[in-house]
Amino acid sequence: MTGHPRPTPTSPHSPHKEHRLMTSIGILGAGRVGANLAGKLSAAGHHVTLGVRNPERTAALAAGISPQIAFADQRTTARTADIVINATPGDTSLARLADLRTELAGKLLVDVSNATRDAADGLPGDLCYPGSSLAEQLQAALPETHVVKALNTMLFMVMTAPETLATPPTAYLSGDDQNAKRTVTGLLGDLGWEPAWIEDLGGITTARATEAMILVVPHILRRHGFKPFAVSLTR
Repeated sequence: MTGHPRPTPTSPHSPHKEHRLMTSIGILGAGRVGANLAGKLSAAGHHVTLGVRNPERTAALAAGISPQIAFADQRTTARTADIVINATPGDTSLARLADLRTELAGKLLVDVSNATRDAADGLPGDLCYPGSSLAEQLQAALPETHVVKALNTMLFMVMTAPETLATPPTAYLSGDDQNAKRTVTGLLGDLGWEPAWIEDLGGITTARATEAMILVVPHILRRHGFKPFAVSLTR
């Protein structure tokens, strides 16, 4: 083929150029996490669809969300998007997404959920997959999908406004496909993340480390309340 060479991974602009080719983003889950991500990604120029389990609730959900964001059932959302974000409750994510194996084949799946059992006060409790992780379970159940774990070590408002914390936070990436992680790095840039704040830990098995970080969260919330924070790496 003729024309300009494709940017190399070392180019500072290559992550954004790669993900700009894929601007259709489907978000499974329309709770605080999903809606928050949808608003910021839509504002960045992406075509965003929120996948809801009960489409009849769309009117109520849409009232507080940008009119540029579309709504659909989760199967349609997974089938029509180029990039899919899992923002469903982690303890039910595996069953929900395994049922979408055909729709997710060949797609990039960004998993931002943590799989825990609720404690008595409703805060995160024990891990659902000790010795493993939700991301690993999803990758095994969806072998034709490129799963990347990200943004699961912070409260939801930090995902789209990392610059508001006094100390720069860290967004950890785990995944087996380097191209997929480069695309996610580009998306993180659209959410306000500086390259220096992004830490690629390696393959999908490293997600068990970041998912285990959720165990500190309920203790922090009980002591300090629902204030923005992230479990970050400082140097």
